[in-house]
Amino acid sequence: METTITPLGGDVHEIDTRMAGHTGITAGYLIRSDRPCLVEPGTAGSAPVVAAALDALGIGPDDLATVVVTHIHLDHAGGVGAIAARYPSAEVVVHEKGARHLADPTRLVRSARRVFGDAFDTLFGDMTPTDAARIRSVDDVGAIDLGGGRRLETHHSPGHARHHIGLVDSATGDLYVGDAAGVYVPETADVRPATPPPDFDLDAALASLRMFAGLGPQRLLFAHYGPVTAVADTLDRSAEELRIWVDTVREAGDDVDHAVALVRERTDPRYGITRPGADPELAAKFETLSSTRANVTGIMHALSGGTGR
Repeated sequence: METTITPLGGDVHEIDTRMAGHTGITAGYLIRSDRPCLVEPGTAGSAPVVAAALDALGIGPDDLATVVVTHIHLDHAGGVGAIAARYPSAEVVVHEKGARHLADPTRLVRSARRVFGDAFDTLFGDMTPTDAARIRSVDDVGAIDLGGGRRLETHHSPGHARHHIGLVDSATGDLYVGDAAGVYVPETADVRPATPPPDFDLDAALASLRMFAGLGPQRLLFAHYGPVTAVADTLDRSAEELRIWVDTVREAGDDVDHAVALVRERTDPRYGITRPGADPELAAKFETLSSTRANVTGIMHALSGGTGR
């Protein structure tokens, strides 16, 4: 199987998970340390791609020590069950608020099917359960042993999701941001919010971004998509975009269609991906991943008192 693996230095390798057949939309990361660790296995449909990449990197079925997910949304964690079955020695690490959904993904899958409808199978594939005995949950702060004195430090970072954690590599200073800093588009250096229902909370999201900045990372590793070295500017931009989207939706009122139209009018000129002359296929790819309507719906849910303010 064809794989795209990009060495990032520090024994870190970016793996393109080919979510729904797209390239450059969702990344997993292998830390090839004394105790190899896979961060973000991606969707169930991506599991064969990720496994082929691990094979190419010399990680056999008994070599992988840990699989860790920043949160349990299916584009990040849908493949956990399949990867855990293939790598029987690997411990699975997740925030305590998400652990039960990996052991029994029934509710998670049912909810996602309601949202995505007929597109669900193409986007995600069928998530399988993970043996609860292999799952280790972390709370506000935790640690993952990478061997040789190296570790991943976990930091609860809600706002995008209540079960979200960021991960700091003690050896490289890399911060795995999941979706807490939004979606980064490497082709245009855009940073766009990721605010889907039901968990979006503006105050928590901004607090998580401040916490990330306080950790002093050397590099941000986005699941969507790739490494960013302009740490301070990117985190500032993420916070700015969140405020603009929330203020715009608040101004738009209760009509979803009007809110979506107003957000597009206000924000499309801010992003190279949606400016006139941009590649429409690139915009469509990231709209599939993180649609304006879904993000507006999440903000409206929060403003109505569902979560956040």
